[in-house]
Amino acid sequence: MAKKEFKAESKRLLDIMINSIYSQKEVFLRELISNASDAIDKIYYKALTDDSLTFNKDDYYIKVSADKENRTLTISDTGIGMTKEELEEHLGTIAKSGSLAFKNENELKDGHDIIGQFGVGFYAAFMVADVVTVMTKALGRDEAYKWESAGADGYTMEPCAKESVGTDVILKLKENTDDENYDEYLEVDRLKNIIKTYSDFIRYPIKMDVTVNKPKEDAENEFEEVQEEQTVNSMVPIWRKNKNELTDEDYEAFYAEKHYGFDKPLAHIHTSVDGAVRYHAILFIPENIPFNYYSKEFEKGLELYSNGVLIMNKCPDLLPDHFSFVKGMVDSEDLSLNISREMLQHDRQLKLIAKNIGKKIKNELQSLLKNNRDKYESFYQSFGRQLKFGVYNDFGANKDLLKDLLLFYSSKEKKLVTLDEYVSRMPEDQKYIYYASGESYDRIEKLPQTELVSEKGYEILYFTEDIDEFAIKMLANYQDKEFKSVSSGDLGIESEEDQNKSDADENQYKELFEEMNSILSGKVKSVRPSKRLKTHSVCLAADGEVTIEMEKILNAMPDNQHVKADKVLEINTNHDVFGTLQAAFEKDKEKFSLYTNLLYNQALLIEGLPIDDPVEFTNDICKVMA
Repeated sequence: MAKKEFKAESKRLLDIMINSIYSQKEVFLRELISNASDAIDKIYYKALTDDSLTFNKDDYYIKVSADKENRTLTISDTGIGMTKEELEEHLGTIAKSGSLAFKNENELKDGHDIIGQFGVGFYAAFMVADVVTVMTKALGRDEAYKWESAGADGYTMEPCAKESVGTDVILKLKENTDDENYDEYLEVDRLKNIIKTYSDFIRYPIKMDVTVNKPKEDAENEFEEVQEEQTVNSMVPIWRKNKNELTDEDYEAFYAEKHYGFDKPLAHIHTSVDGAVRYHAILFIPENIPFNYYSKEFEKGLELYSNGVLIMNKCPDLLPDHFSFVKGMVDSEDLSLNISREMLQHDRQLKLIAKNIGKKIKNELQSLLKNNRDKYESFYQSFGRQLKFGVYNDFGANKDLLKDLLLFYSSKEKKLVTLDEYVSRMPEDQKYIYYASGESYDRIEKLPQTELVSEKGYEILYFTEDIDEFAIKMLANYQDKEFKSVSSGDLGIESEEDQNKSDADENQYKELFEEMNSILSGKVKSVRPSKRLKTHSVCLAADGEVTIEMEKILNAMPDNQHVKADKVLEINTNHDVFGTLQAAFEKDKEKFSLYTNLLYNQALLIEGLPIDDPVEFTNDICKVMA
């Protein structure tokens, strides 16, 4: 029996494929099972056009058998088998795919498709095996053939005895090394795990002999270990079932089985699309936030299947960052896969699927917001921050998609409200959507800057997360209503009487404010009489785009840019303190400087900003008390 050599280019390809193409050795089993499934599919298609053939699905299966003593693993199928010529053509020339040729010659129907398009998956066996033997008998032929190879050196081929139509692929596993344990591929539980991971939804039964405990027939309460043939794959995936046949419990069971989370999903989306790109998808919106969600260790992505075979455990391109919390899977027959079937060759189909999935998620969240507010608020407590980040990210590219999903705490309603709900309650004379930023609802409630807006009866949105103000700045307006901070230099609601009084105060006390400006030079942009304060003596306002809260957030970041808001110290000229300040200005400049610094530090404390010199501040307090 003469050994035949692979062609030179085939030798190089085999070496590259074994050492480089596949990221994990365990996928060899996925590839061999996919090939076996293809072989059974080919009989199915033959039966569609050949009246002499009948296809009884119960007669077709794949079997995986481990022989620990001889260190062999066998993958058998009852498929179409191969002739001598086909063995020579498909296994003697690497990357010559019989499945691809069959697919091109036959119009595939009934939701079936041929998986093995590249003709290299078979050679993944050499990642774990020293010797690969193929024994096969083709449909309609009397003779059977054995093909055997120890790798790149070549192969032998000879007639053999095989009674049934189909193919056996026998792997003589490599010896263990310090880095690799090849014995694991002889363990039934490990093999079952690989099958469940990658090939659970192959449409034909995958059978294995497993050891089970059964009661002894001749003894009570005694058990014995017996070998039993079991089907280890699910075959029919839940996503191919009719939605009307499935219950919430079915989806929750699938969520748990796939280890998407330890919680229960708040909602699920089950969709099947038969358009430019065909795909099935089941998506879940989790109830609880993963412990590492807001860390760099978190990996977003959906499971990606091609025709029921797992291709990628997490495909990040299927989910935009703002919906990265979504769990689930996508199965498509139309993906253009690379040679290892682990990555995509180009992403046109993927982009179409991702776009449709994004719309589905948005619609589901809107439905949850409208029809089950409690559930939506539970979701929002976990993932609302991510939606706000989505508004801000990519220069606001997704702000219109996400703006109606945002919730903020309302000063009037004392609960979370949407922007639409806020705008719908706005009085006719209200020009802006007002907001206030702070560490907590309680602290914001006490801010002096809210006094005038609250007195007008206007609702204020409370921002307590660091992303809030940045997202709103990117959004700019909602339903043609601009956002305005209560700390803004111009609130746009001052009455003509207030404006006139402020102008008069500024003229009357011009020298006083100029002196305060001089004392606080470099600390504030200016000091001026306040039009917003009613009961409080002092506050800080901000001129320009950077607010005081944004300054705090930016300067708390690791790459501190020392960003500063243009701060304005506002003094309530109607407050008793101003009378004391005015008297000091006229009679005691040293005391006036002391009061000015105290008022400035008081304003910093109200804003939650650090005092420049705490020791000096406490000494100033002592001077006042003395």
